[in-house]
Amino acid sequence: MQVGVKIPNVTFKTRVRDESVGGPNPFRWQDMTSADYFDDKRVILFSLPGAFTPTCSTYQLPGFEENFERFQELGVDAIYCMSVNDSFVMNKWAEAQGVKNVSVIPDGSGEFTRKVGMLVAKDNVGFGMRSWRYAAIINNGVVEAWFEEPGLSDNHGEDPYGESAPENLLKYLEAAKVETAA
Repeated sequence: MQVGVKIPNVTFKTRVRDESVGGPNPFRWQDMTSADYFDDKRVILFSLPGAFTPTCSTYQLPGFEENFERFQELGVDAIYCMSVNDSFVMNKWAEAQGVKNVSVIPDGSGEFTRKVGMLVAKDNVGFGMRSWRYAAIINNGVVEAWFEEPGLSDNHGEDPYGESAPENLLKYLEAAKVETAA
């Protein structure tokens, strides 16, 4: 992806809590589109190789969660975490992490991830096809800023983390705020 490019239109298969369903698992399927998530707002999207994985669970997701208010002060309306995992996994991971401010987006088939050029093979660690780690600031469906980890490739021997860290996006937003004020 590049700055100035409109994000692809994709339909995501999500599971949402609905008490009218009843029973021990009161959830129903709900289709959500790229427009539902990204139109008419300024958001952060960060994507990672997998729910419940060490870097994602220890640093990236908690960092965005903890800095939510600061991101709001800098003009961000919502923060989304995407992974090539299904909705069941993403919802359980969000629950296990205790997130209240970051919403998860399941890209179970990897369609969005493929269309933005970030789908990579991670067979070397038994994952199959997954997302390369990246983050973006998206303003009304258009990429405002893009933060991609170096070394994009299939079966990369490492899991680089730094470019897509919340601290890096905060630096960008703070600089942009100063630039706008000048």
